Amino acid sequence: MSSIPAGFEPHVRKSPFTDPWEPLFAKRTDKAVVLGLRLAVPHTNSRGLIHGGLIASLADNAMGYSCAQALGGEASLVTINLSVDYIGSAGIGQWLSVESDVIRSGRTVCFVQSLVLADDAVIARANATFRVVPKMTA
Repeated sequence: MSSIPAGFEPHVRKSPFTDPWEPLFAKRTDKAVVLGLRLAVPHTNSRGLIHGGLIASLADNAMGYSCAQALGGEASLVTINLSVDYIGSAGIGQWLSVESDVIRSGRTVCFVQSLVLADDAVIARANATFRVVPKMTA
């Protein structure tokens, strides 16, 4: 397996939706949670290129985690709006990362944008708006 860039560790927030894409990796910065993975066959379309649905889903996840971090982990988030512009592509073996920037977070709404990179080349950009909801307690 190809190397994983410095600072990335196995992503601990598992989901049945993302299980087929494992292994996923995450890196926390002061401002965001960066998601990453080494592209493999399950991540591709019939032409062997990264599937746009994977890009959208990972961007949605990375931006949501970044908003949650900006809010101190005290709230859950629900996607209100997600927009993705596809401006490039990537193939098997490349390192994909989603780097987010929280534009504004408040009591009820969080705005965030991200760049999706394949081996450090931008292949997509995404914007999202999340509704902030209280965390459920058991």
